[in-house]
Amino acid sequence: MKKILEEYALNENRRAFLGKMALGAGSVALGGLMGMNFLREEKGIISTDTGTSGVRGALNALHHPAKAKRVIYLFQSGGPSQLELFDHKPLLNQRRGEDLPESIRDGQRLTGMTSDQNSFPLVGSQFGFKKHGQNGTEIGNILPYTSKIVDELCIIRSMHTEAINHDPAITFFQTGSQQPGRPSIGSWMSYGLGSENENLPTFSVLLSRGTGRPNGQPLYSRLWGNGFLHSLHQGVQFRAAKDPVLYLNDPDGMTRQSRRQMLDKLFQLNSMQFEETGDPEINSRISQYEMAYRMQTSVPEVMDIQNEPDHIYKMYGPDSLKPGTFAANCILARRLAEKGVRFIQLYHMGWDQHDNLPGAIQKQAMDVDQASAALVMDLKQRGMLEDTLVIWGGEFGRTNYSQGTLTDANYGRDHHPRCFSMWMAGGGIKPGIVYGETDEFGYNIVKDPVHVHDFQATLLHQLGVDHERLVYKYQGRRFRLTDVEGHVVKDILS
Repeated sequence: MKKILEEYALNENRRAFLGKMALGAGSVALGGLMGMNFLREEKGIISTDTGTSGVRGALNALHHPAKAKRVIYLFQSGGPSQLELFDHKPLLNQRRGEDLPESIRDGQRLTGMTSDQNSFPLVGSQFGFKKHGQNGTEIGNILPYTSKIVDELCIIRSMHTEAINHDPAITFFQTGSQQPGRPSIGSWMSYGLGSENENLPTFSVLLSRGTGRPNGQPLYSRLWGNGFLHSLHQGVQFRAAKDPVLYLNDPDGMTRQSRRQMLDKLFQLNSMQFEETGDPEINSRISQYEMAYRMQTSVPEVMDIQNEPDHIYKMYGPDSLKPGTFAANCILARRLAEKGVRFIQLYHMGWDQHDNLPGAIQKQAMDVDQASAALVMDLKQRGMLEDTLVIWGGEFGRTNYSQGTLTDANYGRDHHPRCFSMWMAGGGIKPGIVYGETDEFGYNIVKDPVHVHDFQATLLHQLGVDHERLVYKYQGRRFRLTDVEGHVVKDILS
């Protein structure tokens, strides 16, 4: 009790008084940033934009015309091997078993898993590549469905990063920093651009576990966290379960009317607390309660895919009938995009193949190949691909040498941050092109490198946002997704 009284007295000192003098303007500004004006009605607080018109973001206007309205990011967690999928290197097959020349490795640091190896035997893909599309783009044979849509894709073969281990590498891609605590891409978009639908979260997350390595690297919820932004902007995870969003449903015995009355009273109490402390997070919490109330009816509708026509299930593959699979999540991603969700993040785990790569990567590719291609074509047939940016890729690539013993039928690959591949489609990205080039060993970039911050800057650019101008002041510093780097890759823009 003494501590509570001391804290209350502290709130009443001169500094708190001066702070409260600014609350009138501050709360109005906050309401503007959050797209809410906190007007009181019979049904509680309401948005300045009613119906499905959405919630305004921090940016009063786009910095330039946008090519994309939304993003579907198919993140392949674990580091897919570019050498089996997108970057054909015949030299590795010709020199199979030979040691990687030191002049190529050039002293690059290695992970603790291969740093003690006595040799680094080169190994190419045993699955082969074929040319596809109008430009004869080479795609690994374990991606037959992706091969069919190659004319819709921009394949970047020259991605690179600084992180060499999973957690900092994924964190870097998702937040722009290898250190935890920064807002994720989806949170930045929620903060800056707001929502096109006030009945669903701006930023939604779906997880699936692959068959290539079912017990592989875990993922942490901070990857879709809001960091130092208001909690209103954190990602909302949807699950393949009876309750897609945890704690969303009312307990047994509570009616819709009772929930409404409870929220109205809670609004009054929170408003009183805000007047006392001026903590802006209170207003964020009010908005979250109201969003949850609206989601009670909107989420079951969007998550129910049983009424999808048979040809859609056939397009996405047999796994699309199994809740929680990557294929089923791809259908949900399209449905969320149709409802105006701005950033949809799919994480698919299991690409971390340090050993038994030939067997594991085939299973992993089968998990995602048909559904990824189907999502692109489904969006196209609905007229949505032109303003939806679809992204496919992981946190780094894999080495051109075998981790562990190389045999006639088996090998593994370690982490490789120096070069790897990913693809983008729609949203104003040039279709049917390959950007960047690696050396004949598939170890170093020789043309058009694309850093993680360049990728992030380009993503924001397609949404009409200048990455250097979407900032948030925190602890005396102006933070942004791309930190102090990043350049838009203009050559891949249509």
